[in-house]
Amino acid sequence: MDEARIKQAENNFKNYLDEGKIKKINFDKQIYTTYLRNSIESLSVAEKLFKDNTSSLWVVVTSYYSMFYITCAYLYKLGYKAGSEIVHQVVNESLIVQGRHKIKNYLLENYSEEKMKALIIVDNHLDNFEREKAKRASFQYETTEMIKETKAKTSLERAKEFVRLMREILLE
Repeated sequence: MDEARIKQAENNFKNYLDEGKIKKINFDKQIYTTYLRNSIESLSVAEKLFKDNTSSLWVVVTSYYSMFYITCAYLYKLGYKAGSEIVHQVVNESLIVQGRHKIKNYLLENYSEEKMKALIIVDNHLDNFEREKAKRASFQYETTEMIKETKAKTSLERAKEFVRLMREILLE
């Protein structure tokens, strides 16, 4: 993830706060737990759909939503909640701003990675979230029946890795 993208996310996050698209909140355990439960359920559904070869489209969609909900839980734990307007973009930008350093530090502490490798891993996770967000929108609204099973499998694997990492961070 290049510096220009990070700066863009920082500017967007500030604007979203100013515009009320994301707000500072008081923590409510029930909302937090719901985000976690939705993430786990979405990932479970994605795995079942993939295993049963039911629908590549819905593997992509539910894989993305597992990532989306765990990110919402993370942001919520930090005291932020996105509104209903352009929520996926708000959550994506907020994750870059609020999560990049936390994820990097977590990887450094828990995996003894050297700094550049940890940054690359962090940026890969953040890029994967953005890719899955774009893929979900494209597959859900624009793609025909030519959706490939391999793309669905990639989505599922990215979601599993992302959700695992974010759950570890949330349990710290």
